[in-house]
Amino acid sequence: MLSRLPLSTLLRLQFCRMASTSCGPQLPSALLRSAAYIGGSWLHSSDSATFPVLDPATGAELLRVTDCGPRECREALRAASGAFPSWREAPSKERSVLLRRWHDLMIQNKEDLARIITAENGKPMKEALGEIVYAAGFLEWFSEEARRVYGDVISVPLRDRRALTIKQPVGVATIITPWNFPSAMITRKVGAALAAGCTVVVKPAEDTPLSALALAEVRSFQAVLESTMCSREKAPKVGEILCTDPSVAKISFTGSTSTGKILLRYAADTVKRVSMELGGHAPFIVFDSAHVDQAVAGALASKFRNSGQTCVCSNRFLVQKGIHDEFVKRLSALIKKELRVGNGFEEGVTQGPLINEKAAQKVEQHVHDAVSQGALIETGGKPSAFGKNFYEPTLLSNVTTKMLCTQEETFGPLAPVIKFDTEEEAIAIANSSNVGLAGYFYSQDPAQIWRVAERLEVGMVGVNEGVISSVECPFGGVKQSGIGREGSKYGIDEYLEIKYVCFGGL
Repeated sequence: MLSRLPLSTLLRLQFCRMASTSCGPQLPSALLRSAAYIGGSWLHSSDSATFPVLDPATGAELLRVTDCGPRECREALRAASGAFPSWREAPSKERSVLLRRWHDLMIQNKEDLARIITAENGKPMKEALGEIVYAAGFLEWFSEEARRVYGDVISVPLRDRRALTIKQPVGVATIITPWNFPSAMITRKVGAALAAGCTVVVKPAEDTPLSALALAEVRSFQAVLESTMCSREKAPKVGEILCTDPSVAKISFTGSTSTGKILLRYAADTVKRVSMELGGHAPFIVFDSAHVDQAVAGALASKFRNSGQTCVCSNRFLVQKGIHDEFVKRLSALIKKELRVGNGFEEGVTQGPLINEKAAQKVEQHVHDAVSQGALIETGGKPSAFGKNFYEPTLLSNVTTKMLCTQEETFGPLAPVIKFDTEEEAIAIANSSNVGLAGYFYSQDPAQIWRVAERLEVGMVGVNEGVISSVECPFGGVKQSGIGREGSKYGIDEYLEIKYVCFGGL
């Protein structure tokens, strides 16, 4: 059995993998927990299994966390199911107030929460602080949307009947989140689910559990995030349970397309509602009419945020021949001037480590493949001296569509530039991928802006802008980049069912 420390609870967001030892001095101990929070209690697994959380910058062990398995996962689901009837009946104003208070507490603790992100994820402190503000924004947004779940009155052709629709929460939702935004991806999903009246089981990424647990600790109510975190070895079995258990009504996943397809197959047997935000391969097109300095600044922001480890990072740079040489020259100069590799806690660092050695090796593989086929290194092009998980920000020119870096997502600090002649050619290259999350282009031609924005096969388009994410706007893709939308007024609908009610005999 699991040992328990009593804690009263109002709602269920189930978390199962927690800190079990002390961590380094750079982390705020008040926000670190050593057990799972399930059903209103902090729990340790009965087999005492743990695994390490590592600092990607140094490889040092930050602390060991309890390694939850199928037993803890099922207990979390039971707790969420038990809490659902009362939570769905809670007034929307009550849910709104609790979410808004949670937002306020995140902002009050943003420095400490950001330090945890930098420690386990590696991104620079400035970016980590930005993520916390962004993450808290989803709680604020959905605290407001909680009070705006409306139905409709429908006109029908019969005198003695009236028809209406109401919206109701789908039930228990499974939330599976990635490591690259360990706080924001939780609040973007959980905020919507809680606002709708759902209870939630969260499984954060095994690389970054500490941020999830800190969100559980920073709370405005006695029941907070509870989660079923587990080691990489246990993840397949835990993921299967979270996606096949009959008590689960909804699955929301952010991660790779390959994993998303596995979860979709799991969901199919019981026809569960799903939201999938999967891989991207974003094109960044620069037309001859573009303002070159704006395009270069946008390229830098879009490509190298979080060391290139975001799903909406530009992965293929398509630059028209008339502006190509000047663009490459200025982008190379800006990379050398603005980007600094190092530990995310160091002042002035803009490029932290990649999440692990495998990620750095993938960047090296893509660079080596491109250079072997004739690509030219404009800057970077090699691992950084800071450590095995670091790679220099790299710009390649003379790139072709036959190179690996243009055929699959790099997820690292590599910007390959392809020269093109015509708008039709650029659109064809951009749309040749089987995924379509985000796309960007720069142009000063109004007619061209409308044409290209409509023809790009992506879910989100940045026109003369390299950073497009906002809590108020819908986030999601087309093709194999996923299903559904997060954030915005549409995000809460992913956790609601529409019920039609017909009144007769009137």
